Amino acid sequence: MQFADLGAQFRAYENELRGEMDKVFASSAYINGPAVGELEEQLADFCGASHAIACASGTDALLLGLMAKDVQPGDEILVPAFTFIATASMVSFYRAVPIFVDVDPVTFNMNPDCLEAKITSRTKGIIPVSLYGQCPDMTRINAVAKKHGLWVMEDAAQSFGSTSPAGKSCAMSEMATTSFFPAKPLGGFGDGGAIFTSDDVLAQRLRVLRNHGQIKRYHHAEIGINGRMDTLQAAVLKVKLAHFAEEIDLRNQAAARYDALLEGVAERPVLAEGYSSTWAQYTVRVSRRDEVREQLAKAGIPSAVHYPVPLARQEAFASLNQDGGYPVSDDLSSRVLSLPMHAFITAEEQETVVQALKDALA
Repeated sequence: MQFADLGAQFRAYENELRGEMDKVFASSAYINGPAVGELEEQLADFCGASHAIACASGTDALLLGLMAKDVQPGDEILVPAFTFIATASMVSFYRAVPIFVDVDPVTFNMNPDCLEAKITSRTKGIIPVSLYGQCPDMTRINAVAKKHGLWVMEDAAQSFGSTSPAGKSCAMSEMATTSFFPAKPLGGFGDGGAIFTSDDVLAQRLRVLRNHGQIKRYHHAEIGINGRMDTLQAAVLKVKLAHFAEEIDLRNQAAARYDALLEGVAERPVLAEGYSSTWAQYTVRVSRRDEVREQLAKAGIPSAVHYPVPLARQEAFASLNQDGGYPVSDDLSSRVLSLPMHAFITAEEQETVVQALKDALA
């Protein structure tokens, strides 16, 4: 059994994938080939943003967003205490300061109730993460940001394709970023990412920053990075995007099966009213998590822990001295367990997973 069966997905679309990749091979346009622009148009259309700027990774997308907002050393950026490190590490990499905010105990996303206590005169922006495929309460987060004159950049690395009362993921704030890491709901054959915005001026600057700050060949208006997406990745993602809506439906069917099978077995994820999810992960909460995971492995069931250490307690951020006051993040990090989840998982496989989990919890 696979945690995320990328092989099954490849087999389903193999002819289309090889066809699009062969076009790239025939053209030799490996950098800035036509597939990149075509993908950008399709991505923007899918989520409802005016612009999608494809780039080399979800991490580069975050960095480019910070660069486009002219973040300065010492500026404070609010980020969730419970998520993958990239959200905060790019803030630190850019010599700004990530300020950790505890998360909601039901959705596991940034808790809007905790935001204002963290805002100071040095706060410049907020990067909420749409964790596990479900968006946070962007209506309230945007309202807090507007009240205090802050920008908002959604980190939608796990949620491209999901919706909320505030709109579609990647089109709910001034900017948004996503990742096309292979195991994401929409994943490539390597690293890739994108930045989304409906601000024309911001979009143009992001395109310049992505390509060494170049405004025309060998003329550079400012310092940028090599953050371009390879044409091959764009070709792959075009094919997968064409099937993405169907895959989201399949993921939701799989999540519903897990919900039914796991009733009374473990604490199941909760989808807030008015929200949809891409189910990047199906994550339960259990006691004796590490022991349970070991028992699952012995039964041949893969699992993952997203995430075992809150960001504020990571060694990389020890110098910030922000290692207290995150009760929900601390609790989640000790109990969360992600089960196999992908568009091609079968009902029989899910039944096997749940029976093994029942045995491990007995």
